[in-house]
Amino acid sequence: MKFLDECKIFLKSGDGGAGCCSFRRERFIEFGGPDGGNGGRGGDIVFVGKQNLNTLIDFRYRQHFKAEKGHHGMGNNRTGADGEGLEIAVPVGTQILTEDKEEVLADITEDGQRVLLLRGGDGGFGNMHFKSSTNQAPRRADEGWPGQELWVWLHLKLIADVGLVGLPNAGKSTFLAAVTRARPKIAAYPFTTLHPNLGVAHVDEREFVIADIPGLIEGAHEGAGLGDRFLGHVERCRVLLHLVDATEENVVESWRTVRHELKAYGNGLDKKPEITALNKIDALTPEDIEAKRAALAKATRRAVYPISGVAGSGVQDVLRHLDQRIQKAKGKLA
Repeated sequence: MKFLDECKIFLKSGDGGAGCCSFRRERFIEFGGPDGGNGGRGGDIVFVGKQNLNTLIDFRYRQHFKAEKGHHGMGNNRTGADGEGLEIAVPVGTQILTEDKEEVLADITEDGQRVLLLRGGDGGFGNMHFKSSTNQAPRRADEGWPGQELWVWLHLKLIADVGLVGLPNAGKSTFLAAVTRARPKIAAYPFTTLHPNLGVAHVDEREFVIADIPGLIEGAHEGAGLGDRFLGHVERCRVLLHLVDATEENVVESWRTVRHELKAYGNGLDKKPEITALNKIDALTPEDIEAKRAALAKATRRAVYPISGVAGSGVQDVLRHLDQRIQKAKGKLA
């Protein structure tokens, strides 16, 4: 399935139906009078969050969405039927932005959440509405009110508990495949991951969602490599897992490069709780592992976990520590 996390669409709620200008013409009724009904109301446009969606790819093939118009009023004082509303299903984590991207109109963060974005136009009055003691035969009937229309941007920020960050080829996809049932593309060259991947990890009868994004390189915030456009998918994560490739000559510099890009991106990513793991230790001797772990721990001023996504060593310890940080973060949010 292809991945799409941003798209522009056009929305238009339904126009209201016109009122009717009608007079009673019934046998044996000497004085008829007006009996034109009101027009029906136009359909609304509603966005609904769906947990089983994780991409906006459906909007690549359809960009225009219009709700049904209200039906016209009729004689015998009959009101026109309301136009059918339009429900648009989007993944949980979708933001709806104005055309200039300056304002967030809605932020859908829960499964089943409904957001009424555009209201349909009201129906016009029929001539029965205008009847009075001084105007007993009005010939006025109003047109329905037009619906609202708007160009909007849909921007998807995946909702996960843990976000994987690191340089290209740090082993993020391998780690995700090792601890979840996700099957991201894995290869021995940079930028194998071209779009975010999600997986569910299980530890001690609990589970949490992990998001893997394409690797960052120096200058990503200026557009280098794949840039930082995918960092929005880890903005909502409760904790970051920073994987550092143990086969790099200078693991401290690798860690600092990614930290600099997180800080340059902003939105509080550099302030999120972070766990650092030294990955690919299966390729090093115990002496080299300890030397690089100690150097990284000194630079980060926190514990560093030596792991191997391929061999599975140290993985469970990291998952348990991640789970503890997630539970702590949930306690703060509650």
